[in-house]
Amino acid sequence: MNTITRISKAERFGHWLGRGWRGYMRGERRVSGWLVTQGLPTFISTALVWVVKLAVLAGLFYFAFWLALMLVLAVATAWVAGGSSEQDEPDFLGSEAEERDHRESLFYDPINYNDDPDPRFEDH
Repeated sequence: MNTITRISKAERFGHWLGRGWRGYMRGERRVSGWLVTQGLPTFISTALVWVVKLAVLAGLFYFAFWLALMLVLAVATAWVAGGSSEQDEPDFLGSEAEERDHRESLFYDPINYNDDPDPRFEDH
C-alpha cells in the first residue's frame, strides 16, 4: 500500500503564489522601513506605499482599457468587412448565384446534364 501523499498541480501553484505574495509583502515592509529610517513619519511612508500601489493599478486599468478598445474595434472592423461578400453581388447575368437554375442559362441543353426531361426540348 502506497501511503505517500502527492501534491497536485493546483496545490503547487497555490504554494508558488503564496511564496510570491510573502516575498512582495516582505519587500513592501522593507521599503516602508527604509523610508522610516530616512526620517519619514510612519503614516507618510504607509501613504506613499499606497499611492504607488494605486498608481500601478491605475496604469494597469489604463492599459486594459486601450487593449479592450482595440479589440472591440478589430471585431467591429471584421464584422463590417465580413458583411459584404461576392455572393451578395449579382453575377454578370444579373441573377443571384445561389438562386440561378442551370436550366435558365443561355446555353442550356439537356444533353449536357442529367436532368429530368425538359418540355422546352423535344427528345430525339
